Amino acid sequence: MPTTTMVTLLGSGFVTSLAIFAFTLVGALPLGIPIALMRMSRVVPVRLVARAYISIMRGTPLMLQMFAVYFAPYHLFGIQLSPDSKWQACLVAFILNYAGYFAEIYRSGIQSIPQGQYEAAEVLGYSRTQTFMRIILPQVAKRIMPALGNEVITLVKDTSLAFSIGVAEMFSTAKALVAAQRTMIPFGIAAAIYWAFNFLVEVAVGRIEKKMDYYRD
Repeated sequence: MPTTTMVTLLGSGFVTSLAIFAFTLVGALPLGIPIALMRMSRVVPVRLVARAYISIMRGTPLMLQMFAVYFAPYHLFGIQLSPDSKWQACLVAFILNYAGYFAEIYRSGIQSIPQGQYEAAEVLGYSRTQTFMRIILPQVAKRIMPALGNEVITLVKDTSLAFSIGVAEMFSTAKALVAAQRTMIPFGIAAAIYWAFNFLVEVAVGRIEKKMDYYRD
């Protein structure tokens, strides 16, 4: 098979990988905020629930979580699996997993802000919402950007795990080509595509960090 054909097939698989990547960010980035707030809650049961959730999401393999989300509806509720079940289970598992990681990043950023800034804002007459949105959030965003960037890069590579429940992303396409053509070239091409996209992510994160350099600790 010509190399150009392999690249075309792998490119089609990468479109699916990109979709997993994009939907995960859209779902997990905002979901991590309420989880982080729950994790810092003064209400003990709420805090314990968030802590348990984060512990499970970070302490068990993402692949295992995908299996659980995929098969649980059938085994627990007798819901028949449909052709779309694999895709839906993949997205749900990715979003729930990464929301746990993002929540801890948010929490660490919020708790890194000195208490004196909250007190100063209160003296100046800011409400709690105004204090968070105008004073705390810009600083938190800058402080967590490196950690957030690392997780986003990890997410790009983790999309390859979707093959475990039959989602035809780029890695599964590469495996099929290797088996059919008896050559390692598809793996090399896939690695180059992953690296190139991660390089673009690194550049984007770096530019965001520079734009946020207006604030210095």
